[in-house]
Amino acid sequence: MAAAAFHPPRRKRRVFESYKSPFPVEVGGKDFRMCQAEILNNNVIVRNPEDIEQLYNKGYFGKGILSRSRPVYSISDPSLVAKWQGANINMPIITAKKYQYHVQWAKSVLRDQGLDGCSVTKILENYTKPLELPLLKEDGAGQTSASCNRMGPSTELSRQSSTDTGNVVDPSPENENKGCKKACLEGDPAFASVCGSKDQEQGDLKERDEASYQEHGFLVHCGYKAEESTEQRSGEMMKSKECAPEYVLVQEEEECSVCPEDETAHGQENLVKKEKLVCRKNPFRIFEYLQLSLEEAFFLVYALGCLSIYYGEEPLTILKLWEVFSEVKPDFKTTYMAYHYFRSKGWVPKVGLKYGTDLLLYRKGPPFYHASYSVIAELVDDNFEGSLRRPLSWKTLSGLNRTTVNASKELMLCYLIKPSDMTEKDMSTPECMKRIKVQELIVTRWVSSRERSEKDEF
Repeated sequence: MAAAAFHPPRRKRRVFESYKSPFPVEVGGKDFRMCQAEILNNNVIVRNPEDIEQLYNKGYFGKGILSRSRPVYSISDPSLVAKWQGANINMPIITAKKYQYHVQWAKSVLRDQGLDGCSVTKILENYTKPLELPLLKEDGAGQTSASCNRMGPSTELSRQSSTDTGNVVDPSPENENKGCKKACLEGDPAFASVCGSKDQEQGDLKERDEASYQEHGFLVHCGYKAEESTEQRSGEMMKSKECAPEYVLVQEEEECSVCPEDETAHGQENLVKKEKLVCRKNPFRIFEYLQLSLEEAFFLVYALGCLSIYYGEEPLTILKLWEVFSEVKPDFKTTYMAYHYFRSKGWVPKVGLKYGTDLLLYRKGPPFYHASYSVIAELVDDNFEGSLRRPLSWKTLSGLNRTTVNASKELMLCYLIKPSDMTEKDMSTPECMKRIKVQELIVTRWVSSRERSEKDEF
């Protein structure tokens, strides 16, 4: 039997990160932080942004549900941000089409809560009406009116392009802010009507079925805050900024004429395309959550003790998690034992479903190195016998090995050997891992021509 040759991990060419820590815990325990997660639809979700940053940056646990790996999802379109960079406004910029998608999603949620079409339309019209840009504080000046910040007419940052001149007109945000302040101070009737409608809007919303809102979580997405919901969420998963409205700049288009008094054909040719950014509230907010695999979640709870997993309002104990995860995933015990073993050896295991295996092993983390091994875990007895989770024939083994080699990885069979006298009752607690032994086997493809040429040299 030939000995397996160790191949060093293949480092990625472009690395934009710095290595912080292998685990989200400090050796001295000074900066220890207890993170929180919850079970949602048989998945473990982390909502707190600070917990997300802690778990992923230190150990690369989990995956962003809206991102490729690192949770960096942004509602803003990078091309639009670059296009309107001269505005110097730190707000998300989205297209009108994308904004309509958010409106439709919010409408479907409200309809599912039993509201009629007229009520849904009224709520969304009041919520998505154009707003004034939130004003910043100036030195030596007091805070601006809340009505000017929230419920003013639409602010337009126009960009006009004409085929004749090609000039670009970008109104300054400072001028817009001055005009808004002046209107607020002078008692502009437009602002007064908006301020009056704000209280009426809140009164209409209170008459709605708030219990239905809380049940489906629409209060959080829309930004409407109920007293009971705020008190329950303030100290737990959701942060106050998630409950507050999200202001976005919607890119809208309109056509206007340079010479409106000229109605001739020549005047119609001078039509310009005017793009404006209108400040509105996002009716359906999409948050980036961190999704942990069952193995990662249990390792953070059992091995590191830096995570509490809630189901409802109560945290689950280690024994309860071991039982629940085994019911959700029948082979959880086998895969977790392999995960725990490789994590303790310094590897960063990730889910290997993409390559038809159980785990992928990374050195330091996915941002720095490509995966070195694809691992299949099996639980056997002392005689390497037992009911295998995925029995492999020579044909399936050859195909799996070829797929792994084509991805510049090596196939590893990880056998978890349990004593023959271990019963199912002994496996009902994670303490059974103390009696488990591990045997690794690397599968390589034997090339007859290369083997024969090496022997001829001798």
